[in-house]
Amino acid sequence: MKLYESEMKIMELIWQNEPVSAKELSVIAHNEIGWNKNTTYTVIKKAIEKGYVKREDPDFICTSLITREEVSKSETKSLIDRLFGGSRKALFSALIEDEELTPDEIAEMRRLIEKR
Repeated sequence: MKLYESEMKIMELIWQNEPVSAKELSVIAHNEIGWNKNTTYTVIKKAIEKGYVKREDPDFICTSLITREEVSKSETKSLIDRLFGGSRKALFSALIEDEELTPDEIAEMRRLIEKR
């Protein structure tokens, strides 16, 4: 699953407002992102073609077929593979290496690791 930035923007709007008509999405996208109606409809169409969004008539009602969590996991895996050779350890090291962590943050990280 690979979402381009424009697709991610439309998915965020759908997740926040679904079920939502394409017309409503175009108004929201215009107000929040500055997109015109044609841009919004083009991105919705691409998301539908990729299987990320379902369109129902009448009124071209859009609902998501993927979740934020699925996208987050997919994007995270892609980032780890691309930048850290697939190593979660290397990612984790990069995240904490130059960061000043509070004792609470360290405790939370330990809890998350132990929970696995």
